[in-house]
Amino acid sequence: MLNIKVEKIAVPKSKPDVNNLAFGTIFTDHMFVMDYTEGEGWHDPRIIPYQPITLEPSAMVFHYGQEMFEGMKAYKAKEDRVLLFRPEMNAKRTNVTNERICIPQIPVKDMVQAAKTLVNLEKDWIPDSPGTSLYIRPFIIATDPYVGVRPSNTYKFMIILCPVGAYYKEGINPVKIWVETEYVRAVKGGVGFAKTGGNYAASLKAQKLAKEKGYTQVLWLDGIERKNIEEVGTMNVFFKIDGEVITPSLEGSILPGITRDSVIQLLESWDIPVKERKLTIDEVISAYENGLLEEAFGTGTAAVISPIGELNYKGKIMIMNDGKIGDLSNRLYKTISGIQRGDIEDSFGWIVEV
Repeated sequence: MLNIKVEKIAVPKSKPDVNNLAFGTIFTDHMFVMDYTEGEGWHDPRIIPYQPITLEPSAMVFHYGQEMFEGMKAYKAKEDRVLLFRPEMNAKRTNVTNERICIPQIPVKDMVQAAKTLVNLEKDWIPDSPGTSLYIRPFIIATDPYVGVRPSNTYKFMIILCPVGAYYKEGINPVKIWVETEYVRAVKGGVGFAKTGGNYAASLKAQKLAKEKGYTQVLWLDGIERKNIEEVGTMNVFFKIDGEVITPSLEGSILPGITRDSVIQLLESWDIPVKERKLTIDEVISAYENGLLEEAFGTGTAAVISPIGELNYKGKIMIMNDGKIGDLSNRLYKTISGIQRGDIEDSFGWIVEV
C-alpha cells in the first residue's frame, strides 16, 4: 500500500456552475504525483496543489513521445456516496500500454489507491447534475533530460481531475460520423491498442477535415485494405444488423475499451446476440440498403454511449434509425449510467466505492 503524503492548497478555487460544464477545461485543487527512478522503482507518492510541471527542454517525452494516459470517472451517488466504475480495468490497461512503450509497470492496487485517495480529497468537486461526473486523467511521462532514442530511466505518474458535462455537444442525441478513407490511424503490430498520445495525434488531421464538413467524429477503417471497420476516434463502435450486435474484434489495432467490454457483458446477460468479428464497411452498406441496419453506436468512458445518426462513406450518406436514438442504445446508456451512479443494482461487481 502506498504511503501517500498530502499537501493541501492554501486557498481553494471557486467551484464551476454544474449546469454549464464543458469537458476537460476546469481542474480541481489537487493532483497526484509519483516518481520513478531506475534502480529505485516508483517512489514518493504525494498529493499536492494543482500546479504547472517543471521539466527540462530535453525531457524525453517532448522528443520521442514516450507517454501514456488513461480515462476514468467518479460519480456522486445517493447519500453522498462516491463511486468509481471498474478502475482496476483502467489500471490493468495502463500496464498493457506501459509494456508496449517500455514504461515500468505500476501495481494495479497502487493506481486504484492513488485515484481513490485523490478523488476522496476532491469529492466536493463531483457534480451531481444529470450527465455530469468527475473525470479522472492518470498519465505517465518520460522525464530523462536526454536526446537519444531509448526508453527513459525516469518517469512521472500523475493524476488530475476535472468536473465534466457531456463529451459531445449532442449529449445522448445521435452524432454524425465521417468514414475516413485516406488517412490511417493504426495498424496491427503498432500501438493502436495502447492509450498513448501518438494514436490521437495521428487522428487529428482526419478529424479536423471531418469537422469542417460538419461531422462530429471519424470512423477509421483498417490501415491495410481500407475496408474493415475499426473504431471511431474516441470510441469503440457497435452495429446492430438484423437483430445481432456486431463490434470489431480486438486484433491489435484498436483500443480494448472498458465500456465496450461492459456493453458486451450486458448484451450477453440480456440474451441479445453479440459477436466480436471483422466487419467491413461494405457489409454495413449492404445491411443499410436492405433495411437490416437497425442501430449503430459508439462506446467510451467520456461519452458512455453515443448513438450514431449518420454515416458518410465516400459521399454516400446513411441515416440510421431516422436520426434518432435507438431503443438498444438508450437501454444501454440508461443501464450503464444507472449502475455508475448507484441507481441500478450492480450485479457484475463493477462499482468500487471511494
